[in-house]
Amino acid sequence: MELGPDEELVAGRRPVEEAFVARRPAIRLLVVPQRRQALERIVLHATNLRIPIVEVEGGSLTALAGFDGHQGVALVVEPRIFAGIDDVLARAAERGEPPFILVLDSLEDPHNVGTLLRSAEAAGVHGVLFPTHRQAPLSPSAVKASAGAIEHLLLAPVDDLAGALTDLRARGLRIAGADSEASLTARETDLRGPLAIVVGSEGQGLGPTVRRRADVFMRIPMRGAVGSLNAAVAGSILLFEAVAQRDPGGRSDPVAPGAAAAELVPPAEEEPKVPPAKAARTATTAKPRQKALPAATAAATAAATPAAATKATTTAPDTGKSVKPTKGKVSARSKRTGVAAAKVSKSKSKPAAAAAPEPASTDDDLLPGGERPARSTAKRPAPAPARGPKAASPPADPAPD
Repeated sequence: MELGPDEELVAGRRPVEEAFVARRPAIRLLVVPQRRQALERIVLHATNLRIPIVEVEGGSLTALAGFDGHQGVALVVEPRIFAGIDDVLARAAERGEPPFILVLDSLEDPHNVGTLLRSAEAAGVHGVLFPTHRQAPLSPSAVKASAGAIEHLLLAPVDDLAGALTDLRARGLRIAGADSEASLTARETDLRGPLAIVVGSEGQGLGPTVRRRADVFMRIPMRGAVGSLNAAVAGSILLFEAVAQRDPGGRSDPVAPGAAAAELVPPAEEEPKVPPAKAARTATTAKPRQKALPAATAAATAAATPAAATKATTTAPDTGKSVKPTKGKVSARSKRTGVAAAKVSKSKSKPAAAAAPEPASTDDDLLPGGERPARSTAKRPAPAPARGPKAASPPADPAPD
């Protein structure tokens, strides 16, 4: 089995899934029969897209892909469409960000190429430049090493890498090269603004023509016995060091959330202090929640007790101290003094005064529905003589009419 002149192979489960996400035009799906059950989701998706499914042997797929890490699946797609420098800069303008470009200078290992492309996509670069000659090809192995990230990148191959760097400098980009002998570390180098980071080959680093076009060189500080890092690892570290400097959220001294907004909000005004006596009188003006009374009873109660008298604070005749009215039922015996509390009179002919003592009432004064009228807890003079035996021993409440 061979690929046609206008066909390209994407091998591996993750690269195939990313190719579907990127809507690469697919020609056919190759599946190893022994792995078909584990690849059920991919096969079902290809079936829904009406992509032909071809079963092949594992050895044949390995020979076609050029490596044995295909995981039993590969997708034959149309050739990749490459971009140019103008496309890369247009994407940066579209995102509203200063251009951020990765440049590969003659890398030889396809795995290093794929790993760097994966790091570049994760770092949010706008495009990747690489030479068409003396560079590892974008083989299925490189695509697999990128874990499908290559499908979301703008790749710009150039015939003259040094000339492309000169063009980038003319467009306002700074060229930062990686060099183990540089005097500045990556942390000490300013990597903000329009920038292109150049990563050299595994053995010789940056080429002479590329080195002459670099504006600044930087190195990664080493503390161990090993004197250098893998090209893909070193390039990834430099990319994310640039991300940390370019991203405002990556500052070492971030502003606390809401701190700036708190400085703009004026302090709340202090409420004026109210004397205790006035506060007590003001508190009594609030209407307590009570059950609705029948219309006739409400009218009789309103006529018997004026609003000003019922809402005002009751004053004890002997002490002159104001006592707050209580809500609902009041106990027949005061908790503090043990003196029996007087009941509020409902007489229509003689309204009750706030400061005058009120005559005691009996249980016959119950409101319709068995409710008792509000009572005052203030101290009262001795009650009037009892009207019969009921005063000595109050009977149980009668049933409502």
